[in-house]
Amino acid sequence: MLWVVLPALDEADNLRVLLPRLLDEVTAFDPQGRVLVVDDGSRDDTSKVVIELMTEHAGLELETLRHNLGKAPALQRGFRRALDGGADVVAMMDADGQDDPAELGRLLAEIDAGADLVTGARLVRRDRFVKRTTSRLYNRTTALLSGAPGRDFNSGYKVMRAAVAEDVSPMLYGEMHRYLTVIAHGMGYRVAEVPVEHHARMSGSSKYGLARFWRGFADLITVRFLLSYENRPSHLFGAVGMASLLLGMLTLGYLTVVKVLGEPIGDRPLLIAGVLMVMVGLQLTLFGLLAEMVVHARNRGLGQRA
Repeated sequence: MLWVVLPALDEADNLRVLLPRLLDEVTAFDPQGRVLVVDDGSRDDTSKVVIELMTEHAGLELETLRHNLGKAPALQRGFRRALDGGADVVAMMDADGQDDPAELGRLLAEIDAGADLVTGARLVRRDRFVKRTTSRLYNRTTALLSGAPGRDFNSGYKVMRAAVAEDVSPMLYGEMHRYLTVIAHGMGYRVAEVPVEHHARMSGSSKYGLARFWRGFADLITVRFLLSYENRPSHLFGAVGMASLLLGMLTLGYLTVVKVLGEPIGDRPLLIAGVLMVMVGLQLTLFGLLAEMVVHARNRGLGQRA
């Protein structure tokens, strides 16, 4: 069964036009398919519009959040409802009308060809210059740091198998929705991209400002860390700690020799640096071991519950 999840914040006017077109596409591929709008605390008539359309379209559903939680939590709620509803394939798209429902078939075809997650790549953007430029920089940096293949990681138009939606759902918090492709790739799933038509926003204004650009990079570091060291944190903290400890010990050893040769070392900044490196090295090493104990306890608890 195909489910399409649309997180929406103050998109009443756009949904009135978009949803009938999307429902026609979904039911063409799966007569039992569902379109789920997750109203993320809208202050306009978003929920009212969806409820009105539900009387005309059996495949339309609504999930209303009490207040604005953000796109990632809204997607997480939508994925959970889709999975509970028996979804085999879960799609996601934005509610502003910039994603074309007619492109859904091309993404589904790539899933049929063997991909686990397919992104609709907006290679020709219909956005403001600043948004296009920051997005281009973001995509290049993400590809460089993550190693995941792709040219448009931030696209909100994606189709994935139910197993992918199940596995990535726990990591949907903050701004992590931008990194679904990176997360899925890091988990070993096959990811692909399909160029899609991108339209100008039908009405209203974007809900995102430049602040999301910096938050996005911070979340990229988080994703990179979790995918690489979630189950072996001591490999990072221990390695850095041991390097600092070794460098500090060498520094103090050198100063000891200098002291034995009769030269004063009490007023040397190098002495403070050496002591600091030893202390930091010990703390990082112990922190890595403590993190390993936490991971071990978590894994053992999960094993016992299984």
